[in-house]
Amino acid sequence: MLPVPSLSFSHMGLFVNDAARMQDFYTRVLGFAVTDRGILETADGPLTLVFLSRDPREHHQIVLASGRPAKLEFNSINQISFRLQREPVSQIAPICHGNALSVYFRDPEGNRMELFLDTPWYARQPLRIPMDLQLPDSELWAWTEAQARRQPDFKPVEQWRAEIEARMRP
Repeated sequence: MLPVPSLSFSHMGLFVNDAARMQDFYTRVLGFAVTDRGILETADGPLTLVFLSRDPREHHQIVLASGRPAKLEFNSINQISFRLQREPVSQIAPICHGNALSVYFRDPEGNRMELFLDTPWYARQPLRIPMDLQLPDSELWAWTEAQARRQPDFKPVEQWRAEIEARMRP
């Protein structure tokens, strides 16, 4: 058997209906910068590509590509998630997962977005508990820890990571 290569996530691409509208959303609302753009000639016709990143070391973390079919049976993207470095300023559909505090919303073309903060706890997933972001920080964190501790297999996230790392070793 071949050894498993070492991988890390690099970027994702989205087919979009309206590249300009989506570029506006990702730059204005989520703070991405346009790093490149252009037209790619394909057998099915030209595609407009917009490359976006929030990391100057990454040429792009998201690429928006025109050509999304106008009529889809459903959107195959379940969600796109971004880890926050600070608390969110927008409070839409706030959810406690025990291991993270999340705010869910949709982009202009209906893709579900998630902004989240990790917690220092592991709680078995899936877990979805509505939370009140009006609570002061200390109360919200105490409430979150209490919710996580009620779950089966609760443990500090570092303990969980060590257990998972041991299972991932060949």
